[in-house]
Amino acid sequence: MTTAQSVPLPRSTPSQQGVDASGIAAFVAAAARTNGVELHSLIVVKAGSVVAEGWWAPYAAASPHLVYSVSKSFTATALGFAVAEGLVDLDATVLSYFPELDADITDPRSRAMRVRHVAAMASGHLEETYGAAELDETGNIIRGFLRIPPDQEPGTVFAYNQPCTMALAQIVQRTSGSGLVEYLRPRLFKPLGIDEPLGWVKDGEGREVGFSGLHVTTETLAKLGLLYLRNGVWEGVQVLPSGWAELASQVHIPTPEEEKPDGVVGYGFQFWNSRHGYRADGAFGQFSLILQEQDAVVAITSQSPEQQALLDLVWEHLLPALTAGGAGEEADAALAGQLAGLTLPVVTERGAATFTATSFEPVDVAQVSSVYPVVGASEARVVTEVEIREGGPTGWEIVIGDGGTDVVASLAPSGWVTTGVVATQSTPGKDHAGLRIDVVFLETPHGLVLELDPAGRKFGAVWETEPLHMLPLAELRMP
Repeated sequence: MTTAQSVPLPRSTPSQQGVDASGIAAFVAAAARTNGVELHSLIVVKAGSVVAEGWWAPYAAASPHLVYSVSKSFTATALGFAVAEGLVDLDATVLSYFPELDADITDPRSRAMRVRHVAAMASGHLEETYGAAELDETGNIIRGFLRIPPDQEPGTVFAYNQPCTMALAQIVQRTSGSGLVEYLRPRLFKPLGIDEPLGWVKDGEGREVGFSGLHVTTETLAKLGLLYLRNGVWEGVQVLPSGWAELASQVHIPTPEEEKPDGVVGYGFQFWNSRHGYRADGAFGQFSLILQEQDAVVAITSQSPEQQALLDLVWEHLLPALTAGGAGEEADAALAGQLAGLTLPVVTERGAATFTATSFEPVDVAQVSSVYPVVGASEARVVTEVEIREGGPTGWEIVIGDGGTDVVASLAPSGWVTTGVVATQSTPGKDHAGLRIDVVFLETPHGLVLELDPAGRKFGAVWETEPLHMLPLAELRMP
């Protein structure tokens, strides 16, 4: 099977495309200094060519990455194909695609809600409804959503609302008779040379949830952005339905209640408008930024809870660099060297760690919490047992238990070591007592920090950012 890397985007140097390499270098350096921003990958495309790319070890180019709500933009792309093929009517009511619910939905605003309204997060509700919708006594979230009376007329107010995208996804799946990946593969992925394995988190009925859960490579994010930048044309062929890129990216509903500068610009069909261009946007800083004025795309994966801070850095450093003119071969080479040596930041002082084959028995969460905080909203995401033992290619390995399938990863005295989709890095704990181990789940944005106290036979576990999907540790990977 070919991969996305076997049909890559063209490569060029920044100077050849009129891009200032020193501006990209300044962005990378500034991101490293900014609290709440942790980059995992970066691809900058100018005039159709990749002019800069980098991955922060242990992340790598070929690895898929959970992109959270960037999934919504892929769902909107599927909607565009379905509309063009006559399967879906933007002006039909949402309820018309769920006729089995007709007798249960009595509120006139719910009954009047149209496909274009949910595509624009303009269902008429004033807040997220997912939590309430999933409490529906039948277990049907779409039924629960439609049974929550909208606060205003559909199409008049914005609220970021996961069931809106769930409804879009299920409408496309029902009318096409296909899952989203299956539907998109011949229409989107193959024309763009994306033949990599694709995984999307599914619901209990085996349907891609639509609003989140897609895992793709950074190059795939860049290709999606480039396709929209070119108004749906790829290598001279109209891949997206004509006019869909313009329709999906225009503001369909104002977003004045959003707090961030790049949140108040307005919302399209599952794309955010930005102070510059528009974007596919996922939690913790997963971006495909489409910059029409600069003829550019910036694709980013990261673990950045301060997403606005990350966008601010893009506008401050990257944006002017895209049209500043080339800085010359020396600057290009300096940037290439910088990008080739990237690694995740050192959280604490690293030193040579001595591993001792010690088993840390499970302890009561309350007891652990009195020593180290344990973060986790469900038992599936709380570490209950940690063991360090001899074994594996490096001579030592860690076993992390959460009540389900154990996560087993190699350990090394220094630096990152990767075992499958997990990477670890270790250092002596505070004052060189005990052991601290950083655990990165490479197909997600997330890192887990373990602190082990051999003398007290205790451990603590805390997420750097807590995963949004309620999954066991062993399932924090592409499905």
